[in-house]
Amino acid sequence: MPEFRKDPVIGRWVIIAKERAKRPTDFVRQPAPERTGMCPFCPGNEDKTPKEVLAYRESGKPPNSKGWWLRVVPNKYPALRVEDDLHRSGDGMYDIMQGTGAHEVIIESPEHGASFAMYDQRQTEEILWAYRDRAVELKKDARFRYMLLFKNHGPQAGASLDHPHSQLIAMPIVPKRVKEELDGAERYFRFKERCVFCDILRQDLLSMDRVIDENEEFIAIAPFASRFPFETWVLPKKHEAHFDKIEKHQIVLLAQMMRTILGKMHRVLDDPPYNFMIHTAPTTEGPLVHYHWHIEIIPKLTHTAGFEWGTGFYVNPTPPEQAAYYLREETTEAAGTEEPSPSNIVTLTA
Repeated sequence: MPEFRKDPVIGRWVIIAKERAKRPTDFVRQPAPERTGMCPFCPGNEDKTPKEVLAYRESGKPPNSKGWWLRVVPNKYPALRVEDDLHRSGDGMYDIMQGTGAHEVIIESPEHGASFAMYDQRQTEEILWAYRDRAVELKKDARFRYMLLFKNHGPQAGASLDHPHSQLIAMPIVPKRVKEELDGAERYFRFKERCVFCDILRQDLLSMDRVIDENEEFIAIAPFASRFPFETWVLPKKHEAHFDKIEKHQIVLLAQMMRTILGKMHRVLDDPPYNFMIHTAPTTEGPLVHYHWHIEIIPKLTHTAGFEWGTGFYVNPTPPEQAAYYLREETTEAAGTEEPSPSNIVTLTA
């Protein structure tokens, strides 16, 4: 059974996935083999996955059969298990908690070779609806305090299957990274009585230097202190702490924004591997005046090495103003010879 273990120094919880235990030989680096054979996420292989918990399909088609355009299933190899009871224990000075949670896979499309950069408007909206629907449903479970929706695109970003999919993990604790963000936003609000994310929106809309795109409801920016080249945040212009409160008209405009941003990255950066994560308020919290849900998109263009791991600092070779320019204009030639080309800044070691 998986379990949470708490680092007694900094208070970070780690998931020890005992069922995924690997031997030393499993970590030997070898060239990635060409992926062939049966894909469990393709239509006709519905019996190769756990039974679906949500599906958008043709009318009259039975569950767990063909005819769907989106499915959500429990992860066959979950990091956390929904069946487990929440149980805390100790081992001397160490804290342990049962690996209780939910781990689901959103199979975004029946098309094996599709991607967010290729989806039409309707399919992108359907994916966002599935995110919202599952978040609303899992929020009813009193054991869960936080839900993370995320996507890994490409093997270098952690995708173990080529078929396009996202994931949702619900857990009984708020992750340290998210808690730091919540605490920082609360400190800012106590000092200025304003939401720091709303102030970021206002500041960047004034200068426009880091704005990549915007519409009536959303804005995409290269954050001022970007950790990685071409890191992008998508934020709602209307203050809201919880992603699952998103409204119908916002789904439409968020779908447009995600298609635009990921399409730009696909073209400018030659379909890079990337991760995106939806940061939202904890499920146990009501409306928060100091926090603002948002999506963080991080292309995998650099290597995190010793300096970063040892200090917590990040070395970003592409200023966010230049990254925003490249994505906004979708060209590198217009920047002139003085500007670095994305092809020359995609690797970094420290």
